Amino acid sequence: MATSSSKASIAILAIAAFIIVTTEFLIVGLLPALARDLAISVTSAGQLVTLFAVVVMVAGPFLTAALAHFDRKKLFIAILALFAAANALAAVAPNIWVLAIARLLPALALPVFWGTASDTAAQIAGPGNSGRAVSTVYLGISAAMLFGIPLGTLAADAIGWRGAFALLAALSAVIAVLMTISMPTVQATEAVPLRTQAAVLKRPYFLANVALSVLVFTAMFTGYTYLAELLEKSAGIAPSLVGWWLMGFGAVGLFGNWLGGLWVDSKPLATTALFCVVLALGMAATTALAGFGSNSVWFALALGVWGIANTALYPICQIRVMKAATGAQALAGTINVSAANGGIALGAALGGLAISTWGVHAVGYAAAALAVVAVMVAAVVSAAIAPTAVQHAPAAKPAR
Repeated sequence: MATSSSKASIAILAIAAFIIVTTEFLIVGLLPALARDLAISVTSAGQLVTLFAVVVMVAGPFLTAALAHFDRKKLFIAILALFAAANALAAVAPNIWVLAIARLLPALALPVFWGTASDTAAQIAGPGNSGRAVSTVYLGISAAMLFGIPLGTLAADAIGWRGAFALLAALSAVIAVLMTISMPTVQATEAVPLRTQAAVLKRPYFLANVALSVLVFTAMFTGYTYLAELLEKSAGIAPSLVGWWLMGFGAVGLFGNWLGGLWVDSKPLATTALFCVVLALGMAATTALAGFGSNSVWFALALGVWGIANTALYPICQIRVMKAATGAQALAGTINVSAANGGIALGAALGGLAISTWGVHAVGYAAAALAVVAVMVAAVVSAAIAPTAVQHAPAAKPAR
C-alpha cells in the first residue's frame, strides 16, 4: 500500500505535470494577443505551436533514452528550473525569434518528464499500485489538456500573455522547491547504452502495443478533434456555449482517468479493449442522439460516456506500453507519447476526410468504427503475441 509520503510525492508530480503540459497548450489561447503585441500574423505565431509539437515528437525518445538513468529527483528539479527560465524568457521576449527559443527549450524537456514521470510514480508507489500512481500523474496531464487553452484565453484578458508566461515561470520554480524539500530520492537505474535500450524496438509484443496506441489515439481524435463542430452543427448548441460543453466533457473525463488506473496493472490489454468498447458506444450514441439537441438528457449522458472513455485511455495506453517494455520503461513511455502524437495527427486527418465525404454527422460513427477495430487488434495482440521477450528483463530499483 502506498504511504502518505509517497502519495504526496506523486501528487507533486501530478502538479508538475499540469504546469509542464499547460506550458505546451496555454499558448494556443495566447496567440491572438501575442501576435498583436509582436506585430506578426496569427499564422506566423501559430508556427510556435508546430515547433513545439515537432520537437516533442522527434527529440523525445532520444533524449529520454539518454537521460533516463539520471537521478529522477534531480532530473525533475532541473526540468522545472528549465521551464521556469524558459517561461520567464518568453515573458520578456522582444520578438518571435526569442520567443521561439523560449518555446524550443521546454519542448526538449517535456517528453523527458512525460516519459520518466510515469515510470518514477510507479517506482514510488510500489508493486500493485503503479496503475493508480500513473493515472494520478496523468490527472495533471489531462487537466492541463482540458484547461490549458481556456486558461490561456482568460489569462490573456486578465494579465496579458506576458503575465501568463511569468505566472508559469513562478509556478515552475515553486514546484521545483517543493520537490527539493519533499520528494524522496529515486535510485537511478544503471546507465544503459542507447543501443541496448533500443533493443526494445525488436520485441514484437512491444511493437504491437505501440501500434495499438497509434490506433487507439487515431480513433479518439477522429472524433474528438471535431467534437466542437459536432456540438454546434449537429446538436445545435450555440457557439458561445460550446466551450462550456467541452469543459464539461473534459471534467467528466477526469473520472475516467481515475477509473482507467484501477484495472490496467493486472490486465492492460483487456482494460484497453474494454474502454475502447465504451468509447465506441459513447461516440456512436452521442452522434445518434445529437439530433435531439442539448436539452436531451440522453445526449448529455452519451457525451459523458464518451468523455470518460476518452480520458481513461490516456493513462491506460501509457501504462500498457510501459509494462510491455520492462527494462526500458522510460524510453517506452516517451515512444508511446510519440505514437500518440502520430495517432492524433492521423485521427484529425481521417475525421476531416469523413466530414468532407459524408458530413459532420458521420464523424462520430467513423471514430466509433476505428475504436471497434482497436478492440479486435487488442484481442489479437493478447492471443497471438506472447510477451516472452519482456518477462526476464531486470526490474527497476525501488525508491528509498
